[in-house]
Amino acid sequence: MQQDVRFRILRLLDGNPQMSQRALSRELGISLGAVNYCLSALVAKGQLKISNFRASNKKLRYAYVLTPKGVAEKTALTSRFLQRKLNEYDALKAEIESLQEDLELGADMAPAPQRPRK
Repeated sequence: MQQDVRFRILRLLDGNPQMSQRALSRELGISLGAVNYCLSALVAKGQLKISNFRASNKKLRYAYVLTPKGVAEKTALTSRFLQRKLNEYDALKAEIESLQEDLELGADMAPAPQRPRK
């Protein structure tokens, strides 16, 4: 299971434990089967606990509650995710500065505009 998907699932469920698998699938842009697989893996690792609740008189639904182990994993994943994004930001910033320098250098080397002849 990819770290980013695990991180995003834990983060979403921490904020909304009653979120359905279908809603998780839509939010994450992954298949319903992939969500089910990830949730099963998180339960097997002891990072997520599934509880039943009644959504209406006729329907039982699930709530996905982070366990203490799940909270610790979410914290570790958050730290790694943030570091990776900061590194990407620094690399992108350096590339933008380089492109701006190239543009400025190109503007300095461009031929001067010619005056129209009369």
